[in-house]
Amino acid sequence: MEVWLFVPCLVDQFYPEVGEGMARILARLGCRVHYPPAQTCCGQPAFNTGYWEDARRVARHFLRVFADAPVVVAPSGSCVAMARVFSQRLFHGQPEQEAATALAQRVFEFSEFVVKRLGQDDLGARFEGKVAYHASCHLLRELGVSEEPLRLLRKVRGLELVEMNDAQACCGFGGTFAVKFPELSTAMALYKLEQAQKAGAEYVVMNDISCVLQLQGVIERRGLPLRALHLVHVLSGEGLA
Repeated sequence: MEVWLFVPCLVDQFYPEVGEGMARILARLGCRVHYPPAQTCCGQPAFNTGYWEDARRVARHFLRVFADAPVVVAPSGSCVAMARVFSQRLFHGQPEQEAATALAQRVFEFSEFVVKRLGQDDLGARFEGKVAYHASCHLLRELGVSEEPLRLLRKVRGLELVEMNDAQACCGFGGTFAVKFPELSTAMALYKLEQAQKAGAEYVVMNDISCVLQLQGVIERRGLPLRALHLVHVLSGEGLA
């Protein structure tokens, strides 16, 4: 199967090993991986902030870059939600509506693609430690992906999956929400991390780098005995030093 990689901005800038690890996993599973170098942002930051004309300019470029892709896979529920769900609102009544709807059906979040499309849940990974899973908002609420990441984590050798209260509660990032309301955003992250600690976790794992940035930032500022990781970190073993 030919797969085109969509590597979101935050992955590219802050955790490139997540994009590289995803590419290696997909290749190992038999996919022919293609990375279109002209890709940029999906347009979500401008869309969420209300600048829809600016968002359309960026999203039109996204449509052009991936127009010929049979399948697009990204390590982000948030950015896939933009391409699959929010683009329908952005291009409603616009000349690009049909193209946006067609592409939306070919864009998948990484864990969703591996479990549902490739039929795989045991990737042969090994990771030592107690892990709590954080259900990222867009992945869960917009895409309806909940069980797939857990199925992958349960098959990791050496990993003990612990359940924290309110695993589905927001981490407090929310794009510009964290900028506009820093005190509330930090309080939400602290609540999330408190639940992870109560569950005995050493790691909090999730499918969006935006959530990783939010939680790891608070972990470091508060000196908490935790680490925030992307699911690909665990499955690929990359970026764990």
